[in-house]
Amino acid sequence: MPHPLPETDLILNPDGTIYHLGLRPEHLTDIILTVGDPERVPLVSRYFDTIDTRIQRREFHTHIGTLGGRRLMAISSGMGTDNVEILMTELDILANVDLTTRTPKTTLKKLNIIRIGTSGALQASVPLDSHLVSRMAFGLDTLMQFYPDQAFADEERAAAQALATHLSLPFTPYAAYASEKLMQAIGKDMIIGSTVTCPGFYAPQGRSIRVPARDQHLVQKLASYRFNGKPLTNFEMETSGYYALGRLLGHEVLSVNAILANRITGEFSRQPQKTVEALIQKVLERLPDVS
Repeated sequence: MPHPLPETDLILNPDGTIYHLGLRPEHLTDIILTVGDPERVPLVSRYFDTIDTRIQRREFHTHIGTLGGRRLMAISSGMGTDNVEILMTELDILANVDLTTRTPKTTLKKLNIIRIGTSGALQASVPLDSHLVSRMAFGLDTLMQFYPDQAFADEERAAAQALATHLSLPFTPYAAYASEKLMQAIGKDMIIGSTVTCPGFYAPQGRSIRVPARDQHLVQKLASYRFNGKPLTNFEMETSGYYALGRLLGHEVLSVNAILANRITGEFSRQPQKTVEALIQKVLERLPDVS
């Protein structure tokens, strides 16, 4: 019999909900749609047939309802893999930890988590206002320095090491593949890409405002990287955290991206809201049967 998790590790609110998300196990749905911006949650849930639950705690806003007879959850993570770690861990706790005994369950539940996000392109061939599905994600953050890496395949490790060498990084990034099942269901006809997740929006993505980025050629270096002949297509701030934690926790995870900027051509979308809304609709139309 495993020892109960201490209160300082598994933190519950006085009402019995999980610490950051404010959710209970009965709130979980088989498919969970995630966004970064809390204000984007109602842009997803507006297409639900019903919304029966709205919960707001910090940057984690949740709407739970039904669409076509199935229960769905839309939830925001906020920006960055640090927030993604909280979101993914607490969703997994709700699915796979008995909150009464404070011990992991013997039969584990697999969640289907789909991130609907925005991103900037790293190749001139990736057009503005297109939709891209991330087949692989590379993390330039240090999140996976604190987790075991045995779950990652040799090819994923090799891709990450090649990127470290290409960028002359003082640390080794990490890389993980998407759920093939969700890719087949949702990613059809989208651009298939390799996504870089950065630990910030300005210097970590090669922007210089008043303080110059240390590497003034970061964008060009990322654009010129190849692994098995495939380039990096885009960058943002969350996908690698989703993919790596999905792998470690045993969940199906996919990230799809509305391309709102092209850093090679220097262009930004003139219709970002329309592009994001079209992506939301596309995902909702393609949700797989996971019953």
